[in-house]
Amino acid sequence: MTDAIAGLRILIVEDEAIIAMMAEDMLLELGGDVVGIETSLAAALARAGTGDFDIALLDMNLNGENSLPVAEKLRALGRPFVFTTGYGDAGRPGGFDRAPLVCKPYRTSDLAQAIIAAMAGQPAG
Repeated sequence: MTDAIAGLRILIVEDEAIIAMMAEDMLLELGGDVVGIETSLAAALARAGTGDFDIALLDMNLNGENSLPVAEKLRALGRPFVFTTGYGDAGRPGGFDRAPLVCKPYRTSDLAQAIIAAMAGQPAG
């Protein structure tokens, strides 16, 4: 399973430092290359248009702001992403029912499965 993630350039969009560090450790363990961590909606929107990552982990709530504009931009650009949330499947925004979602706290296996699904253009699970 980790062979599919090895070498992927991954952007983490997460406002909680401890969660971002935990995700980074898991992704490195899976062989991914974390290219950055964005902690605000504005920074994530700006970074979404760059070509310096293969996939993004996108927290649904960034410092009280909904990250839906980032998801919409990534989808418009054809860039894969995985939603991350502490609210479970109920936190998934309408119109994104096919986007993989990982619930916090993360498990490495769930994160890997969601990334593989997103890269294949399929829903996780």
